[in-house]
Amino acid sequence: MRAIVYSESGGPDVLRLVDRTPREPGPGEVRVRIRVSGVNPTDWKSRGGTAPGGEQVPNQDGAGVVDAVGPGSRFAVGDRVWVWDAAYQRADGTAQEQGVVPERQVVLLPDDASFDLGAALGIPALTAHLALRAAEETPLPLAPGELAGRTVLVAGGAGAVGHAAIELAVWAGARVITTVSSPAKAALARAAGAHEVVDYRAEDAAAAIGRLAPEGVHLVVEVNPNANAELDAQVLAPGGVIAVYATDTPEPLSFAVRPFMGKNLRWRFLLTYTVPEAEKDAAVAGVQAAVAAGVLRVGEEAGLPITRFRLERTADAHEAVASGTTGKVLIDVSEDGA
Repeated sequence: MRAIVYSESGGPDVLRLVDRTPREPGPGEVRVRIRVSGVNPTDWKSRGGTAPGGEQVPNQDGAGVVDAVGPGSRFAVGDRVWVWDAAYQRADGTAQEQGVVPERQVVLLPDDASFDLGAALGIPALTAHLALRAAEETPLPLAPGELAGRTVLVAGGAGAVGHAAIELAVWAGARVITTVSSPAKAALARAAGAHEVVDYRAEDAAAAIGRLAPEGVHLVVEVNPNANAELDAQVLAPGGVIAVYATDTPEPLSFAVRPFMGKNLRWRFLLTYTVPEAEKDAAVAGVQAAVAAGVLRVGEEAGLPITRFRLERTADAHEAVASGTTGKVLIDVSEDGA
């Protein structure tokens, strides 16, 4: 089978295409013939970080068909599935034609859901779900009506996590406001279902959000806390929560404390790989339900444009994500990929 591997850290040039013998799944494992692999920022960041202790296949997310199962598996050969965290602390990512994955990290994909959608779930949708549930003490899957009466602000609504957060929040009954940086991205956020869109480069975002939500927003899904801390303090309602899932700078987060104290605001920092197991399981269940309901979508018309590459161009796919390509970058792994 064909696989992309790297044995040293560095730029996209360390990625190489090799031929490998597929591994047989053991107890608690399934082997998936990967049709489409999704690329996330953590994929290229991991490649450029600590050197792996051997050959590493990159990419956490993917979708395909089960082609072998370990003893006593709950899956069957031929099941359509999506996988998450495939390369986290493991050598078997999704940039290969056949990958062995722990059963817990494999989820059934409905027949009417595309492999493109399956490969675009994983990190973005699970992160979005975790952020939307950040205010809760008990981890529960999202469902229709769960966020009724709440106003959610999604920072960066044209990104992959922002897109999923909009769709999930609207499905759960929230009123969704999102911020974007251009008219083109505003169109994408509206296509995703955002009720209100604020272009922070064209107007005063705090003032605009204040007009749209004069009593304040209840939750912020935050992609850039260093730039937005002051804004978040202004627009949040008392007792509100900021769910931080990313940052675009290595600089320490610094902000005036008093505005947050006065409103009794809370910060919640999230990393999907390391959240407690119960939270991750709830997120998987919530995303699975949303997929079954047809809530999560991909494509330009859904607000998440797709940029495609073939497996041998995985380095270009990583570079596209690193350079900030809008939407979702996908890799067609098998010949009958999409």
